[in-house]
Amino acid sequence: MPTSSTSSPSSSTSPPLPEFKNSVKLKYVKLGYQYLVNHILTLLLIPIIAIFALEVARMGPSELLSLWRSLQLDLLQILCSAFIIVFVATVYFMSRPRPIYLLDYACFKPPMSCRVPFSTFMEHTRIICSDEKSYQFQARILERSGLGEETCLPPANHYIPPSPNMEASRTEAKLVIFSAIDDLLSRTGLKPKDIDTLVVNCSLFSPTPSLSAMIVNRYKLRGNIRSFNLSGMGCSAGLISIDLARDLLQVHPNSTALVVSTEIITPNFYAGNQRSMLLPNCLFRMGAAAILLSNRRRDRRRAKYRLLHLVRTHKGADEKAYHCVYEEEDKDGHSGISLSKDLMAIAGEALKSNITTIGPLVLPASEQLLFLFTLIGRKIINPKWKPYIPDFKQAFEHFCIHAGGRAVIDELQKNLQLSPEHVEASRMTLHRFGNTSSSSLWYELNYIESKGRIKRGDRIWQIGFGSGFKCNSAVWKCMRTVKTPLDGPWADCIDRYPVFIPEVVKL
Repeated sequence: MPTSSTSSPSSSTSPPLPEFKNSVKLKYVKLGYQYLVNHILTLLLIPIIAIFALEVARMGPSELLSLWRSLQLDLLQILCSAFIIVFVATVYFMSRPRPIYLLDYACFKPPMSCRVPFSTFMEHTRIICSDEKSYQFQARILERSGLGEETCLPPANHYIPPSPNMEASRTEAKLVIFSAIDDLLSRTGLKPKDIDTLVVNCSLFSPTPSLSAMIVNRYKLRGNIRSFNLSGMGCSAGLISIDLARDLLQVHPNSTALVVSTEIITPNFYAGNQRSMLLPNCLFRMGAAAILLSNRRRDRRRAKYRLLHLVRTHKGADEKAYHCVYEEEDKDGHSGISLSKDLMAIAGEALKSNITTIGPLVLPASEQLLFLFTLIGRKIINPKWKPYIPDFKQAFEHFCIHAGGRAVIDELQKNLQLSPEHVEASRMTLHRFGNTSSSSLWYELNYIESKGRIKRGDRIWQIGFGSGFKCNSAVWKCMRTVKTPLDGPWADCIDRYPVFIPEVVKL
């Protein structure tokens, strides 16, 4: 008689216990935690109000009348209380910062005659460049740059060799700046005489008279206009200009400010063979943006955005940071901009300082608590704990990262844990227009608008990097749902984007 085999509880036929990480949706646990912490006051007040309402409902008419009589005050107490309330409210409203509104902005769209396809760029480089290694180096940079075939260089750079003289530089400045301002004035209906403050930033081209004086002369602005011209401040100078305009608008009530951000490419062509100085030739392209700001309360209804925060971080005290983007002459006397190999590491440190400052201003309480607990744990329990990176997607709906290059966008996407859609505007702007320096943030914002993605209440984070070394960021809140623009730099090509950008484009 055959013996029957008994199966153990751990038999292979019994289903295994599900793993905790797979059986519990941890993301929903985090969502619940975030909702609980961010709405803790509401969740606490609701039961208190409910208990109070139940107690009042239980009271009889005589008890309610007795309670009302006990709360009655004499006329003098009422008048004193009203005076104190009015006085405190007046002091509060008089001392708080004036709201700064962005009424509209316009970006320069280069003409097709300035287009530089890869084949044209490399053909000109072959003719101009006498060193084969320098030619091959620029070819490799362009292949991996993330730029497309429709980026543009100014007319003077199309000559062989380029003609970077003063007159050609002024011609480019007039083309890009006047085109952007003309577009902005036609959109807003603003008369040039109504502009109270003018701020212009251009890092490398600083003629005399200044670019701001050139604008005053062209548009016959008022003689008492407050005009400023910022130079040498790098690609993040656009947000520095916004900061300066904001400070002036805080001092001068009922005013408007015109901010112009650009970089003039013509005088900055590098004709030598030093590799660290050849990179700007491959990446920088034409661009300009004009932005109209106002502190007038009547402009609130027609404003697109309101400026919430602007944070500036400067790492210039460190020698490596100071020299990582440096204008100098090579051994043959050719002037150009040298980019250090430590640039990305320095940019990361500047970004870390910037987000440490802006985090408490914008992050919800749930993210701030997680960051605080992790910091305390690393200090007290285990220094090897991985630092917690706050989820900035909880604070912003849209991100405009300076399109300085593919590596910059990749690094910020990785460090801030952003999705491909969050950096889409930056990548597509780099592909379509190249690195337009300080104006790139506005091409990115216009891309998001052209896609119809910005709704009322959305928050936008603009992040810019520049020589010095600086990291600046601005936070805007959308005042109304932005309609898809019918004109602008993306009007004729937005339907083709986003496009796939390969890691390497073989020339």
